[in-house]
Amino acid sequence: MITRRLVLGGAAALAFASSASAEDWKAKYPELTFAVVPAENASGVTERWAPFVSYLSKELGVKVTLRIANDYAAVIEGQRAGNIHIASYGSASFARARLTGVKSDAFANDINADGSTGYYSVFFVKASSAYKSVDQLKGKNLGLVDPNSTSGNNVPRFELDKMGIADADGYFGKVVFTGSHENAMLALSQGTVDVAANQWTSDDDSTLAQMLTKGMLKNADGSAMKKDDFRIIHKSAPIINGPYAYNSDLPEDAKAAIAKAFFDAPAKDKAAFDRLSDGQKKGFHPATTKDWDGTIELIKFVDALRKKKAS
Repeated sequence: MITRRLVLGGAAALAFASSASAEDWKAKYPELTFAVVPAENASGVTERWAPFVSYLSKELGVKVTLRIANDYAAVIEGQRAGNIHIASYGSASFARARLTGVKSDAFANDINADGSTGYYSVFFVKASSAYKSVDQLKGKNLGLVDPNSTSGNNVPRFELDKMGIADADGYFGKVVFTGSHENAMLALSQGTVDVAANQWTSDDDSTLAQMLTKGMLKNADGSAMKKDDFRIIHKSAPIINGPYAYNSDLPEDAKAAIAKAFFDAPAKDKAAFDRLSDGQKKGFHPATTKDWDGTIELIKFVDALRKKKAS
């Protein structure tokens, strides 16, 4: 006969087991490392991410340490080694991680202010230049971001191939990796390159918009540059926003707690979330690893281009 005492006793046992399980993962992982790749200078990354990382520490009940990686490859290798537990990836770098056997599971990506979850790769030129299209830039200098950048290398090469430019290095006078999205725009503003690839969601949501707000781009006379000082000459098809991913080997309770902390962030710590997103995002969208299967095909295509050129 099932009695009320048995039911209550069973519920208490389940609650205790759940609590014990939570404590188990925290005992095994008293500290979690969260890695991000800077789109801006290191101090700017710290200022942007530090409040959110503090929020995560409070919500998860373990110390969360922010690691500012030098590049996407460092994040990939850090997760492969198990030294990075949570990572902010670009779409292409996450696809590269999966292609090379990194055990990483996507659980979320950003929701834009308009409710969408994608962005674009664009080619910027200075508005004062004569360039209106890519076919006018043969022999000129192209600024890219990082070999594993989605909007700053892989999609641009895919877009160039669609235009009949399979060998970007042969078409342009020089192709340079600038190291970050900000550096690519700085190189363009300073005339080091004639065209720069970058990420763009809208006029108010892009690396360019963030840099202009901070007054980081200057004219030769020292005056602040404006949005009208730049022109987009090509825009790609939409790209899915890059994922936040945790190590596949983390305990399921830890994964669930991390995901919940992300999804609760806009309501539980609006100030930290708004600082992270500069008010350009409205939350985190639940995601799965399979959402980036299409990006893997893009990476395979770009790899084939590289191999073809090498042969």
